[in-house]
Amino acid sequence: MDWTWWVLALGVVVDIVIRIAAIIIIPRNRRPTAAMAWLLAIFFIPYVGVVLFLLIGNPRLPRARRRKQDQINEYIAETSDQLHFGTLRPNAPEWLRSVVAMNQELGALPISGDNGAHLISDYQESLDAMADSIREATEYVHVEFYILQSDASTDNFFRALEEVAARGIPVRVLFDHWANRWKPRYRATIKRLDAMGADWHLMLPMQPFKGRIQRPDLRNHRKLLVIDGKVGYLGSQNVTDSTYNLPKNIKRGLHWVDLMVRVDGPIVLALNAIFLSDWYSESDEILSEIDMTSAATGSGDLDCQIVPSGPGFEVENNLRLFLALVYGAQDKIMIVSPYFVPDEALLLAVSAACDRGVQVELFVSEEGDQAVVYHAQRSYYEALLRAGVRIWMYPKPYILHTKSLTVDHEIAVIGSSNMDMRSFGLNLEISMLVRGEEFVAEVRAVEDQYRDLSRELTLQEWMQQPLRSTVLDNLARLSSALQ
Repeated sequence: MDWTWWVLALGVVVDIVIRIAAIIIIPRNRRPTAAMAWLLAIFFIPYVGVVLFLLIGNPRLPRARRRKQDQINEYIAETSDQLHFGTLRPNAPEWLRSVVAMNQELGALPISGDNGAHLISDYQESLDAMADSIREATEYVHVEFYILQSDASTDNFFRALEEVAARGIPVRVLFDHWANRWKPRYRATIKRLDAMGADWHLMLPMQPFKGRIQRPDLRNHRKLLVIDGKVGYLGSQNVTDSTYNLPKNIKRGLHWVDLMVRVDGPIVLALNAIFLSDWYSESDEILSEIDMTSAATGSGDLDCQIVPSGPGFEVENNLRLFLALVYGAQDKIMIVSPYFVPDEALLLAVSAACDRGVQVELFVSEEGDQAVVYHAQRSYYEALLRAGVRIWMYPKPYILHTKSLTVDHEIAVIGSSNMDMRSFGLNLEISMLVRGEEFVAEVRAVEDQYRDLSRELTLQEWMQQPLRSTVLDNLARLSSALQ
């Protein structure tokens, strides 16, 4: 008997079954672009596509983690009843009130008034400012960063943690497992945390031998610091050297440009609620001794709202926030995003804003650190330029890593969220919505600095791109939809 024919016949049958099953399974509850990208992958490379789909095709946390996330969401909702602090500024636009209500309905904390918020746009200065605040701790220090490395640039930060820990003050630390495990200084960082007596946990650990398994590219991308529930920091910067200590970055001379915000007032309790929920998620420990009922008086009168997002929520909270703000804009929209890979809804919202006569500017890096995302972003430049968006290219060898959105003259969003598919659907992110002309003026001043250092990309220049670049951009655009 010639088994070759039987093997070939079996292969054909399996191939057909895979294709039919893919059409039935993949589109269910998945956005059309993502479904189409997966179907193309499976139809063109069936076996490889199936393996990839089984590994990263489910954009949700494992069932046990989802149950825990449900408990966290309930905790946030219950905590929200106690976090209506401060007096809100009068005369808020009606559309903004509905945005704030939408945020809270989706799982955000309530908006609070009487807050202080100030930008720190220098990389080392922000690390040192956080260290200074840590040294003033009298009750506890809560640290949560996507990447946390002990190195020469962060030594002052870690020495501050060591000093307060030596005084017997609890130091609790969270950092993402996958983002740090393969980075330099990982073991040295853990050793230093252990030596100081910090209570630390890995976020979303991938440790199959310990029963911790999930989709490997679901990550906790948040960056925040809370001291005593009175002072907090959040933004785009990780606790690491501006080169990330990676040999390839050092060889290319790459340095990251970031932005952090120091906050005080009632909003710090909302920031702390996010840390407490992530702490429970990773440690199963409820820190009931932390006072979440009394808020310190802030140094300003800004209205602020913390908006968490990620695969533990039913929808993309950050995407809906960005969409609502872009549609509400009447005068000016400034977007700073290292990875701007919009879905159809966001691209349409930006284009519609241009059609309404709104001034729209986008700040991106001239050079990318992640090839696929970099080329996927470039694939949108022509459509954006034709719509009327002004694109500013921050010069290499710097990676503009700031994530901010300013709308008109009194609304801003600062946080960890990029405007791409990963941040919308796969990463746990944190954003802060701020209402206040003085804070927007601070952000706009930084945007002006970025603009002065950047060059404007024109449609004429872009249309002269070589064919090979266009091919790479389009291929990357297809792959960016794989969720």
